[in-house]
Amino acid sequence: MSQSSSSPPPQLKSRIGAILRSTSGNFLEQFDFFLFGFYAPYIAKAFFPSQDETAALLNTFGVFWLGALMRPVGAIVLGAYIDRIGRRKGLIVTLAIMAIGTVTIAVCPTYASIGVAAPIIVLVGRLLQGFSAGVELGGVSVYLAEIATPGNRGFYTSFQSSSQQVAIFVAATIGFALNELVTGDTIGFLGGIEFAKWRIPFFVGCLIIPFIFFLRRTLEETPEFLAMKKHPSTTEVFRSAALNWKIIVLGMMVAVLTTTTFYFVTVYTPTFGRNVLKLTSQDALLVTLLVAVTNFFWNPVGGAVSDRLGRKPVLLTIAGLSLVTAYPALHWLVAEPTFGKMLTVEMMFSFYFGVYSGTMLGALVEVVPAHVRTTCFSMAFALAAGLFGTFTPFASTWLIDQTGDKASPGFWLMCAAILGIVATLAIYRDGKAATSQQPLAARG
Repeated sequence: MSQSSSSPPPQLKSRIGAILRSTSGNFLEQFDFFLFGFYAPYIAKAFFPSQDETAALLNTFGVFWLGALMRPVGAIVLGAYIDRIGRRKGLIVTLAIMAIGTVTIAVCPTYASIGVAAPIIVLVGRLLQGFSAGVELGGVSVYLAEIATPGNRGFYTSFQSSSQQVAIFVAATIGFALNELVTGDTIGFLGGIEFAKWRIPFFVGCLIIPFIFFLRRTLEETPEFLAMKKHPSTTEVFRSAALNWKIIVLGMMVAVLTTTTFYFVTVYTPTFGRNVLKLTSQDALLVTLLVAVTNFFWNPVGGAVSDRLGRKPVLLTIAGLSLVTAYPALHWLVAEPTFGKMLTVEMMFSFYFGVYSGTMLGALVEVVPAHVRTTCFSMAFALAAGLFGTFTPFASTWLIDQTGDKASPGFWLMCAAILGIVATLAIYRDGKAATSQQPLAARG
């Protein structure tokens, strides 16, 4: 019996399934990261009580950032494990660690119940999440690059970032529904445990963990990893990563614009809309929800365009636009904040993030050595996220508090754009950087 013309061929089904299974862990990671940022004011009251609202918020974003500082540690430790043992096994381990951190935060009692132990437990949960996240993105990006069809590596790797946008969409939808349906600080009691409004979405994240584990366990190892004649030992991975520190630093600089813009338009936007622009929670959530939709769209567009035009021109164009428009756009927004103006500015940043990120992921996979690809990629991105990206909510809150200028987060984004321009010019200065058509196996 002939196959229906409406059904995709088996090979296409297999690749789509591999993309979904490999990126499923990204959903959990970004779902929890976004929740922590979106519910920062509630979490601040629950675990970091203070008479000063700004101080409590800074403490919360500080813990958010400290967890991100574990990313480089996870990148080198778990990255070496993936480069030595394999992509499939490594991605299952990272998911397990992420799950433990998520459950820890979800069930932690408040400061009112157990005192100073509460923020310590939350910090431990964030450290576990950061340790796992340090290699999650790199491991998934490498996996997608190694299963990509010729000439489409940027398009394939872009779905790593697109999968995170699904998490933002789901989390924002849950938050929007709760704000519409729930009034007051709590929604009642069950078994003597207070279910605060912020805690329900965290429990939703816990409930989907078994399903994501099922998806990850069905992953197949990439043909390229299986074809490697020799897999480096942990010591060899560490040594090679140290020898390639220059490309790791340049990769970090390229990735900074992706991480800072992403955390601004997703994690920080709800707080920015409510606390700074004084818009309603519903307005801020709706903007974030729409940003997630456009982020999902622009990522593969960026990857596909860079497959055809090259990585360098796309990276330089977007970084240049961000440099000259970030502060003016925010200044226009904060002068007379409205839902429409906030949506317009966020859509602009969403375009910048999506196209740049879809291009950057493919570029970074191509410029790191093949035999330590996961480690070097993860280190570069973990440093960008840990030192800059996840610091964005804290930096934005601090800049506004210190300068009194509500548009001052634009300066932070401009600095990220400058780093991206400098690093892109350095990586492609001699024309020897990998192109989207060059086989990955030829690198390293």
